[in-house]
Amino acid sequence: MSQKPAWLTEHGKPWLRGDSKVAYENPWITITEHDATAPTGAAAFYGVVGFKNYALAVLPIDADGAVVLVGQHRFPFADYSWEIPEGGGPKSEDPLAGAQRELAEEAGLAAGDWQEVLRVQLSNSVTDELAIGYLATDLKPAPEVRHADDTEDIAIVRVPFREALAAATEGHIRDALTVAMLLRAYHMAREGLLSASLARAMLG
Repeated sequence: MSQKPAWLTEHGKPWLRGDSKVAYENPWITITEHDATAPTGAAAFYGVVGFKNYALAVLPIDADGAVVLVGQHRFPFADYSWEIPEGGGPKSEDPLAGAQRELAEEAGLAAGDWQEVLRVQLSNSVTDELAIGYLATDLKPAPEVRHADDTEDIAIVRVPFREALAAATEGHIRDALTVAMLLRAYHMAREGLLSASLARAMLG
């Protein structure tokens, strides 16, 4: 990782947290209400959604530049979503192990090479959810495929990287992690951060 630029420094005072209470909890999230003081000194009441899992995302890319996407209906937006394999991994577990499990469960694949390429905060004004993204290459069928979630009805498609990237930049793919990972992979291919043969296959 390159040295942090000087302008990426903190400015002003931080938020101050006072008393707090848990308003709601289930196996995946906790909603906590905080008495707080804003950096401006103003009193505030803040609700934070705390996530018990990491958000894990895997961009599987074959040697010919094709990527594997999965499709499923998503409840919150009541629509269909094409995405890279994603899921939650317990914070007590190595995130890579969780990502490997998600790739096997959702796409039926294993990968010989894994590279962490992304760490982002999702909706950081109201949640503490941290997402970790991996690039998976040297793909092969998973030795054992087990669908752990009985609510998922998943379709699988294999498409050229350029087609997936265009679908994301044109708004047909709206899942934030999928868009971010496709753009990250495009940047890596353009900047010489991937093998020359893989970059050519992706961009060609």
